[in-house]
Amino acid sequence: MPGWVPHGALHYLAHTETGAPIRALARQAGCHASTIMRQIRRIETRRDDPLMDAALRRLGAVRRALDCTAGPPAGKTATMTKPATPLLDEDTFAAEALRVLRRLHETGAILAVAEGMEKAVVLRETDTGPGARTAVVDSAVAQAMALKDWIAPGSTGRVTRYHITSAGRAALRRMIEDQGAGAHGFAEDQTAFLGMASGPEAEEGADADAVPRRGRYCLSESPLSALARRRDKSGAPFLNEGLVHAGERLREDFELAQMGGEVTQNWDHFLTPGAKPSGRREGSGSMAAAEARKRVADAMAELGPGLSDVVLRCCCYLEGLETTEKRLGWSARSGKIVLRIALMRLKRHYDETVGPGGPMIG
Repeated sequence: MPGWVPHGALHYLAHTETGAPIRALARQAGCHASTIMRQIRRIETRRDDPLMDAALRRLGAVRRALDCTAGPPAGKTATMTKPATPLLDEDTFAAEALRVLRRLHETGAILAVAEGMEKAVVLRETDTGPGARTAVVDSAVAQAMALKDWIAPGSTGRVTRYHITSAGRAALRRMIEDQGAGAHGFAEDQTAFLGMASGPEAEEGADADAVPRRGRYCLSESPLSALARRRDKSGAPFLNEGLVHAGERLREDFELAQMGGEVTQNWDHFLTPGAKPSGRREGSGSMAAAEARKRVADAMAELGPGLSDVVLRCCCYLEGLETTEKRLGWSARSGKIVLRIALMRLKRHYDETVGPGGPMIG
């Protein structure tokens, strides 16, 4: 069993799948039998949760397969069993959980799980209903998060809505502390970006050995979602749902692009007029990461210099508009206008390439 499986789930599977006595489990764990009993009862009461039930069934199949591999008891013949689905390894689950928990920590975010679908989606709910899709989650990752009590179901039905729990927020804080600079996004891509000279506006005589100042943002929302709450003179949202969805789709591809085995893509080249993206040959890393890098590169090329600056900084690096205006030498309060124009062009690019709303999930 991988390390992310909670001890309570291991005790539950040992008791229900192999018939291990509660007292024997307590002696092995070095605790009282009532502690093991409470763990088993608590998990049993949570089996009404679709993700929880699916996670336990998946782990139970693996446990039975392990028992068959160990050999049948004396006097019994071995029986053929269907190979169990491989479980997530520790590193893959940690990377995916960090990505999803960041999204679920945002204001109004929920995880929508439809019955019979292999993928779940993170949506941001608004006053008028579900808003932009901000992430796509594999069912195995969602099941593992439910098993660890990081997400809890709300309304149920054909589509079950999950929200992040206090345990999930605590886990997110621990992951961010372990990563250090990870609280500001993907450090391997931001190091050069945040420490580079900003062209003509760079201060002369700056200390080259000085530690670059990193931008800070609230985990509960991105700069794009904060700007979307603003209203124009007519009272309409400054950024409509389609523009927000386009910016979130770019951020999702940007995050997926970092999940390959060896990522050497330097997105800062897009901030230099006439420069082309660099990196390893196409197809390096996982297929999903390579495809995501290509989608980000195509979008940045479509926007061109100027518009790609503000989109990359605000949507992908989560840099505030005031900071972006200072770095680019723009006048105050002009960044939001340029950002809206860039998002309009980005939305048109996505509509022409993948269609309105993006590809189907599942």
